[in-house]
Amino acid sequence: MRVRDWQDILDDVTDANADPDGWRAIAGQRRNGVGEDLYLGHTGVGVYHLKTYAKNPYDVRGVGTKIARKIDDEIDPHLPNEELRRRFAVQSPPEDEEEAESKARRLEETVKVHAEAPTTPDDLFRDMMDALDSPAYGPMEYELSERPDDLDALSETFDEAEELLTEELDDLIERDEVDRGFQ
Repeated sequence: MRVRDWQDILDDVTDANADPDGWRAIAGQRRNGVGEDLYLGHTGVGVYHLKTYAKNPYDVRGVGTKIARKIDDEIDPHLPNEELRRRFAVQSPPEDEEEAESKARRLEETVKVHAEAPTTPDDLFRDMMDALDSPAYGPMEYELSERPDDLDALSETFDEAEELLTEELDDLIERDEVDRGFQ
């Protein structure tokens, strides 16, 4: 198991060339210490575990690793399904002004179409993600003030990764001299 910077993991997600709306995520507060835990999964790509914290309001730091090559029967029940109303998306910024303008035009047209016709929140979200060419999006379970039970279950299932990532993140927090939130 190779621990890497959390941004490298997100690069893997955006470069996966998988069905973009096939991703699912669950996140919440770390069990002990500052920061958050995040699991991202896709049936065709696998499952990633990330641990992050905000060094300050403008600088998020963290570590992550790939913990499974596929979503199996043990993992599947702990990741949210399409019935969950919360959504997440991973975006890459436009590479240049021309791409930014193109995405803005597509997004504007998408909003116009949905404003003129009956639509559902899910259809609007999916069409907006398509217009922005999002590489990954889907349902997400996230609790800001609590830790979801399914997050604990995944941590227990992948206890070796949990322990290793916790140590790496704690070392990062210590090196950054952040003990309790912002300094």
